[in-house]
Order: sequence, then structure tokens, then C-alpha cells
Amino acid sequence: MELIVFDLDGTLLNSKSEVSEHTRETLQQLSQRGVAYTVATGRTLHAARDLLAGHGFTLPHIYKNGVVIWQPDSDQYSHSNLLTNLEIQQVVEAFMEQSVTPFIFTVEPGNRHAVYHPPMQTDAERRLAEMFVRDRGLPVLPVARMAADADITNISALGSRAAIERVEELVRCEDHLVAYAGTAIEGDGLHWVDIHHSAASKGGAVAQLKSDLGVSRVICFGDSDNDLSMFALADESYAPSNAKDAVKAAATAVIGHHDEDGISEFLRERFNL
Repeated sequence: MELIVFDLDGTLLNSKSEVSEHTRETLQQLSQRGVAYTVATGRTLHAARDLLAGHGFTLPHIYKNGVVIWQPDSDQYSHSNLLTNLEIQQVVEAFMEQSVTPFIFTVEPGNRHAVYHPPMQTDAERRLAEMFVRDRGLPVLPVARMAADADITNISALGSRAAIERVEELVRCEDHLVAYAGTAIEGDGLHWVDIHHSAASKGGAVAQLKSDLGVSRVICFGDSDNDLSMFALADESYAPSNAKDAVKAAATAVIGHHDEDGISEFLRERFNL
């Protein structure tokens, strides 16, 4: 059994964060041929559920860069690598010292997700919080309301490049944490960072799925640093031409741009669809 694993943003999705018509038809053809595929993304379940609905993603999904695996058949999470309040305390303090507001993502009983934060300090942060509510259906609450035993999936933030890099330096000294960062689509010179447990990675989660599903070969697609761990274990790995240089260098081959249906064009040729 071969398993295809798709990153979403910058890979399977176009720049409008949509599944194009060409990609939609390709996924249907893969399903009809019995080709197995799933997703490994930095998004939460709630931020991806509507995008994936109706496109044949029936196998377990990997969310938050491997922090959790979601089982569609039971609507439950498995293989969680979560954080505690104690583990994130220094990082939250570091953000505040840099005048950057951390957004703390949790998963709570009943698969309920929420986002907690200290007082927001910039218009960009306030717009981000509004997006969490409007587009992702997440409650955004003051950090004082977060339970002491909350299960924390990750911490995200927007800030200047210098501020984000200082927080990244601190994270590198924490054995139990890992950070991914990059230029924010919000513009204005902003950078983003996402921090989660070091035991969590897309590669680790894909290895778990490979074992659980009895997969013999893995074919993966991705464009950013958080995809490198699954590239390392895949039998074939492909980067769209818009991918970061390090990802293209690690790939089996570089294929078409994500805004030009590069992944679905490749799949049609690869599987004779």
C-alpha cells in the first residue's frame, strides 16, 4: 500500500487557501483508483475541516505539525504530544518581554478547541484574533480563563523579525520545545512563529500512520521547513516550485507551482489518471 501525504498551505491549496477545481477532480480520480492519501498540516482540525470535506480524506489526518492525529471514523484524537503550562511559562514571558502577544491553543474535553492570550498589543494581533473567531470558529479568550491543567497543542504569535528571532533563540535552549517561523502573510514586515512539543513532527506522525495502516511506501508533498521531517522518511518527496530552497534541495524532485496546480498535474502523470 502506498500512502500520499499532502501539506496544505503552499502545497495542495492555492494562494487563496482553496482546493482548485483541477485538484478537486484529481482527488476524486485518486479515490476512484483506490490510491490512499491524507494530510499533514500545521493547521488545526477546525481550520482544515471545511477545506477537506467531500474530497475523500477518510484516513487519519495529521494536525499541528504532528502534535495530534485525528481519526475521522471516531472523531477522536490519538498520539498527542501536548504541552503543559509549566513548559510554556518561559516562552510566554519571553514573548511579553518583546511586546508580542502569544496565542495559546488548547484542546479540551469533547474535542473542543480554544485560544487564550494575554492583553493584545497591536492591530495585527487583534485582526489575527478576529480571524480565529470568524474563519476558524475558535473561541478566543483571556489567558486568565485558561484552566491550569489545559492541554496545550501549540503557541503562535506575530511580531517583528527581531522579536520573533529572540524568542526562537530561547526555544532552541528548551529540549522539549521546537519552533517554526517565517514571513507573515499579514505584511507590514511581520514574522510568525509556531511553537510546539519537540516530540511532535510531521515525520513522526507519518511514521506512526505508516505503522498503524500497514503502509509499504510513502509519497509526500510539502513546501516549508516543517515538511522536512516527513521528507526524510518518505520513499518519494516532492516540492512545488514555490517551496523554500532547503525543501527543494531535500526533495526527490521539484514540480509545478502550487498556484498552477503543480501537485495535481504531477499526480495525474504519476498515476496515469
